[in-house]
Amino acid sequence: MKPRAIIGLVLLVGFTVVLFSTFANQVGEYQNFSDAETSGKRVHVVGEWIREQPVAYDPASNTFTFHMRDENGTARRVEYGNPKPANFEDAERLVIEGHVDGEIFVAENILVKCPSKYNETSAPSVGT
Repeated sequence: MKPRAIIGLVLLVGFTVVLFSTFANQVGEYQNFSDAETSGKRVHVVGEWIREQPVAYDPASNTFTFHMRDENGTARRVEYGNPKPANFEDAERLVIEGHVDGEIFVAENILVKCPSKYNETSAPSVGT
């Protein structure tokens, strides 16, 4: 094999390894609050907003805080370093990505899962 081909192959393999390791770190794992606290890793937690708990936004620190209950029923305060996501009040479920810091879950991203406006009861019937 030519030296140029070997160098190109080594660079391609190196790039692929870096790409996959970076992607794996970005994705994180789906866990509940208890497992997230134990692991200390960046994870995804699925749950619902606890509407009875206070919700606040501090413009000085650009921090939105709320409380969420995971799928096991464990509740935790969540701090998100951005304004409140659009449609937050309409959320059926939330997926938060981040890590546990003491008693607080520090969210880096929030995915709001709203009810679908396209369901069988509201779909127009065909042919009538």
